[in-house]
Amino acid sequence: MSTRALPESPSEAEMLAHLQRQRDAFISAGAVDAATRRDRMRRCIDLLQTHCDTICDLISADFGERHPAATIMLDVQAPITVLKHALKHFETWMRPQRRRGVFPFNLFGAQAEVRYQPKGVVGILGTWNTPLFMIFAPLASIFAAGNRAMVKPSDLSPRTSEWLAGAVADYFDPLELSVVTGGVEVAQAFTRMPFDHLLFIGSGTIARSVMREAAQNLVPLTLELGGKSPTIIGRSADLAHAVDRIALGKVPNNGQICVTPDTIYVPQERMDDFVAEFKRSWTTMFPRISGNPDVATIANEQHLQRLEAKLAASRAAGDRIESAGEAEPNAGDRRLPMRLVINPSAETSIAREEIFGPAMAVIGYERIEDVVARINAGGRPLALYYFGKEAGEQEYVLSHTLSGGVTINDVMLHVALNDAPFGGVGASGMGHYNGPEGFVEFSHVRSVYRAGWWDPRHALGVTPPYTAKFLKMLKDNVRRS
Repeated sequence: MSTRALPESPSEAEMLAHLQRQRDAFISAGAVDAATRRDRMRRCIDLLQTHCDTICDLISADFGERHPAATIMLDVQAPITVLKHALKHFETWMRPQRRRGVFPFNLFGAQAEVRYQPKGVVGILGTWNTPLFMIFAPLASIFAAGNRAMVKPSDLSPRTSEWLAGAVADYFDPLELSVVTGGVEVAQAFTRMPFDHLLFIGSGTIARSVMREAAQNLVPLTLELGGKSPTIIGRSADLAHAVDRIALGKVPNNGQICVTPDTIYVPQERMDDFVAEFKRSWTTMFPRISGNPDVATIANEQHLQRLEAKLAASRAAGDRIESAGEAEPNAGDRRLPMRLVINPSAETSIAREEIFGPAMAVIGYERIEDVVARINAGGRPLALYYFGKEAGEQEYVLSHTLSGGVTINDVMLHVALNDAPFGGVGASGMGHYNGPEGFVEFSHVRSVYRAGWWDPRHALGVTPPYTAKFLKMLKDNVRRS
């Protein structure tokens, strides 16, 4: 294994020195060519393909247990797909674009274009739930745009993070890509670094701190957060179809995904049918919970206690809670059944906060307008889902809500659109990656004007000393505009 760029838990001074070395290398090389960008993305793919089995073992150990099929889908195949799409299209994204010139200078050969230039060194603060997807998927956009990167993976996935630091050193010059490991103090110091761009994936609470620190150096940010992922089942929906797709959306990571369905809006008269259908669907996939390798464990004891506290608060408020699947008492494997909290009390955290685990709020409604009003009263979510066949209602939901992305008659699949941006808005984040918009996100969009062969200003009489005729012409132009 090659020497790591930085030791475990480096000091802030060590990180700053390494960042400066990366920036110096970036400035010295200038905007790297397509071949260099292609090579960096291919090495990312090679790393993931070569170490697939190791990645499965490490992430499972960090979780407690996660099925290798889940890890391959989420943390190996998914980022490879994003990288391959960028490889296929990035040279088109790189091309300068001709723009309209300035009249009348364009009549005499003046030209204008927009160029996409790399920003420099991009920092990535990763997360624990999909620890490699949330690093390598953005790296597709970052490397396609010609940048270098410095990564701080989550301290809640310590085995994966430590392995990644060594593996990256085997595939990349540390001045291209480097990995920083360590705890909360290292992460906080990382956010204070004067990066040319910083990407943070995590909670809104921590994002506020990240923004404050980044502001000290005016570092531009991309924030990928989360939210309640409201899921609306219209009266025209096929209920069995909707339940099946919602249940499948809760399978990855046992609901520990930022775009998993969180709050389900069901016509009040269909509430009991929804609960019965969901229980049937869930227990078909998971006839047992405890000890079932298909059920991802809750990542750690802290998150287990967080979820149990939310549910306990709902019980104390008198909320109806239905379980899909039963876990053995004191099994000790951090696997929980899926809990449906029916019409949760407004003051409970289940109703107000992102759940991020095997539970959902299920809320009955009479009018679709009331659902939309309730969604708009909260923070703008990262994802929104609608099930139904009525085109007018579908369009009403789309035009009267705002979210990072939308999937119609399914869930989560908008995230797999490699030719479209993924990101949040408002409380669910800012900026995006994936596709041409991701390339632009990590590029400086630079206007370039080339003067023509003749400057007409003197001949047109628009230079000092200004005449009354010129002033009248300006005022006439203002009136006509």
